[in-house]
Amino acid sequence: MPYETIEGDPSSGIVLLCDHARNTLPEEYGSLGLPAEEFERHIAYDIGVEALTHALAKRLGCPAVHSCFSRLLIDPNRGEDDPTIVMRLSDGTVVPGNHPITTEEIRGRIERFHAPYHRAIDDQLDACIEAGRNPLVLSIHSFTPVWRGAKRPWHGAILWDSDPRLNRFMIDGLRAHGNLIIGDNEPYDGALKNDTMYRHCTQRGLAHSLIEVRQDLIADEAGVQRWADIIAPLLELANMRPEMHEIVYYGSRTDGTLKKED
Repeated sequence: MPYETIEGDPSSGIVLLCDHARNTLPEEYGSLGLPAEEFERHIAYDIGVEALTHALAKRLGCPAVHSCFSRLLIDPNRGEDDPTIVMRLSDGTVVPGNHPITTEEIRGRIERFHAPYHRAIDDQLDACIEAGRNPLVLSIHSFTPVWRGAKRPWHGAILWDSDPRLNRFMIDGLRAHGNLIIGDNEPYDGALKNDTMYRHCTQRGLAHSLIEVRQDLIADEAGVQRWADIIAPLLELANMRPEMHEIVYYGSRTDGTLKKED
């Protein structure tokens, strides 16, 4: 299966997503021509996020959906028309199995891996809405401690587009927790048209947020549990707020749409 669904109460009010959970490939793709050590790097997956997603789902009793294939095969956090949906070059590494690649091969990977993952997310969100509560959605990612020789100072970050509801709550809550340095759309910008958050949350009007945790901080079980201790109470508090469960269309900075006036 290209995805795994973690069972949880569909009326819990929370859904977790994890786009880059694993570094595995289907047998027929071999290693895409790469040595094994490349699959231990961030180019293959987000280190620590699968364990963190499972830990949070267990604590919160909420459902979750995560991918079961490496982002080197195809990136589920990209729109189908995004030229980076299959990476030929990633952080200095040429991916032989992706270069060259035909349009037909990209389409086949979308149909076998990318599309089923996104259908599973839609199905989970639909189930939650049918259970009587519009869910807030948290997407879980991680980032490298060093990028192109420069140390990154953030312990975590919140990436977002235009909907401030869950995002401002998470930024303020994380910054109030000890001495954490929390980026606001750093080290990446959260506005990416047709990515997972745009497709499933912005267009549905669901409150949502994308959290990035520095990889070295969730590389072992102790780190995972520490960050679960930090994130879970914030989500529980957010879940108690009525505005987090309203359908509001804020639009996106990527296409110039504006918030729908009530």
